[in-house]
Amino acid sequence: MSDPRLKKRFGQHHLTRPELCRPLLRFLRPDGRPVVEVGPGGGILTKLLLQEGGKVLALELDPEWAFALGDCVEEGGLALAVADAMQVCWRRVPTGALVAGNLPYEIASALIRRLLPLHGRIARLGFLVQREVAERFVARPGSKSYGLLSVLAAAWSDVELLGTVARGSFRPLPKVQGAFIGFRLKPPPIPEAEMPAFVETVELAFSQRRKTLRNALASRWGRERAEEVLAAVGVDKLTRAEQIPLETLLRIEGARRSAERSARKWDDGE
Repeated sequence: MSDPRLKKRFGQHHLTRPELCRPLLRFLRPDGRPVVEVGPGGGILTKLLLQEGGKVLALELDPEWAFALGDCVEEGGLALAVADAMQVCWRRVPTGALVAGNLPYEIASALIRRLLPLHGRIARLGFLVQREVAERFVARPGSKSYGLLSVLAAAWSDVELLGTVARGSFRPLPKVQGAFIGFRLKPPPIPEAEMPAFVETVELAFSQRRKTLRNALASRWGRERAEEVLAAVGVDKLTRAEQIPLETLLRIEGARRSAERSARKWDDGE
């Protein structure tokens, strides 16, 4: 039976050769572990994960490809679900699970952002994504790719670029190169309850990349508060967000909380 047709609306670009996945398998080390695979497509990575001893739950959005995968994969240990990875309750995956896949470019950043905080459940993430997206996650301060994704990855993981994949390795041919990226999830450097507010601060800091950090923060905090917070941590008011490492952004968030507590005490007459 011939394969189903590839559908542009699902962002389907399948790998053509299994050996391309070796960097991902070396990083994931699936032997005996539960593995959730996103977008198995024709099953190239699926078969390798099973051969390496993984217990795979494959999430395929396209029912036609899910049906075809169920027919072609003979190894045991595979469970298959027609499901949208963006709608899955990821907090219910088995503790210590791995998550892998060739992610459609349209969901890669959003899905990884959703998974990064789940260090209590998920041990490692290993994905094939657009090379530009991978470079954003691994970027360091001062580089043109450094931004929100870089900071979030550093806060919740040890992240590394595992290798690049040429356009010609996909069917159909995409417009851009791909890259394998791996995340070892870990607890964040501040209490979990404080992370949502920290993420908001980082989003604000990078919301206007052409502006100084002071002006970006002032758009919500006001100029006086922004200057007060930056002065408290010794950051020049003309610095831009893309120059600031995670550690300094954490100090900025701490200074913001302190300034707000002081303001509340003043308002309450203490």
